Parts: sequence; structure tokens; C-alpha cells
Amino acid sequence: MRRHYGVREKIVQGITEIGSFCILLARAFIWGLSFPIEADNIIYHLYNVGFNSFPIIFLTSFSLGMVLALQSGITSKIVFNEPLYVGTIVGFSLLKELAPLITSVVIIGRVGASFAAEIGTMKVTEQIDALYTLGSNPIKYLVVPRVIGCTLMVPLLTIVSNVAGILGGMFISYINLDIPANIYISDTFDFLRVRDFLHGLIKALIFGFLVANICCYKGLRCEGGAEGVGKATTSAVVTSLVVILLADYFLTRILVMLKIG
Repeated sequence: MRRHYGVREKIVQGITEIGSFCILLARAFIWGLSFPIEADNIIYHLYNVGFNSFPIIFLTSFSLGMVLALQSGITSKIVFNEPLYVGTIVGFSLLKELAPLITSVVIIGRVGASFAAEIGTMKVTEQIDALYTLGSNPIKYLVVPRVIGCTLMVPLLTIVSNVAGILGGMFISYINLDIPANIYISDTFDFLRVRDFLHGLIKALIFGFLVANICCYKGLRCEGGAEGVGKATTSAVVTSLVVILLADYFLTRILVMLKIG
């Protein structure tokens, strides 16, 4: 009986968490459309999420492009006795799938964890209660700028990721596979269409929105002092990763049905 009761409690707790998260989404959306806006706060988070993440995004995607080109070149050599369509494979893999995913994962680790830790620390030190007391809205002041920052900058960083990955693939193709740069570029763009590019950007937009809201939500639900902040941060990272991987599948199905990619 105890085991059944524990399972039932977990189910109820999970449903409650989903309901609370949906309420946060609605409140963040409503307050995000209300005036006055927190312009300085929004600009800071645009800079923090975007510019400060540029080096790690570029380096990660460049390395990923090199690995994709090397692996696809080696495989095509085995099958066709020469490296064929390396640029096409790298381009399609990055634009439609890997670039938005790898960008979101980096943002979760670099920015999302800090969102949860900052807001969680404010929660356990009662600074959020102080905001209520002073007549400020914590959702508008803390959550909305972070959500706007992630939602707008993750697609832009995904474009950076696409460019870096294609450059990385071109570098390895020239160095290791003896593929001239013009052939690689031709292979990359001959088969790509605008909707393939939009496919990845739409995913990145939704991933950024989800990551920011999940991490802020975990911070707002934090309790239990320093230990609670650590648990909230860990939970924010793990939950964000699981959610974007699940969302990736369903978004792919929906976008394919809509003939976007």
C-alpha cells in the first residue's frame, strides 16, 4: 500500500508541477506584453546570452563540423571509394538538427544554470518576497527579461553555429579529404532550401523559450538554503535537456507535416 501511495503522490506532484509551469508561462507571456518594459534588464540579458556565448558556440560548432566532415568523408570513401557530398551531409545535419540542439545544450549549461542559481538564491534569501513588498512584480522583473534574451538570441546563435560548423567541415575537407573549397561549398548549398534553414531556426526559437522558462521556474520553486539552490540548478539543467530532446522529435514531426524542412 505504501508503494502505491508513493507512486500516486509522485503522479499528483508531477501534474502539479506541470500546472504551475504552465501558469508561469502564461504570466511571463502576459507581463512580457505589458508596459513599461524593463529595457535595461532585457538589453543586459541579450548581451549575456548572445555576445558572451559567441566564443563557446563558435568553437563547439566548428569542432562538430570537423567531426561530421571527417566521419562522412571516411564513410563515403568506404562505400563509393571517394568522399562524395560531404558538404551536403554537413549542411543538412547542422541546419536542420545539430545546430539548434548543440546551441541549446550550450545555453543550458552556460546561461540556464545561472538563471536557476541566481533566482534560487534570491528565493532562499527572501529577496523575491522583498520585491513583492516593494510593489515590484518578480515575474516581470526577473523572468521576462531572461525569457526574451534566450528566445531572441538562441536563433541568432544557431546561425553562428551553422556558419561555424560549415567552416569546420570545409577546413577538414580541404586538409584531410582533398576536397577543394569551391566543391565543398557547391555541395553544401546546391541541395539546401530556405525551408531547411527555417526548420532549424523555428526549433531554436522554441528551444530558447523553453529553456529560459524552465530554468527560471526551477529557481522560483527553490527552497532549503544553499543545498536547495544546488538541487534546483541541477534539476533545471536535467529537465531542460530532457524537454528539448523530446520537443525536438515532436517539432520535427510538426514541421515535416507543415512542409517546413
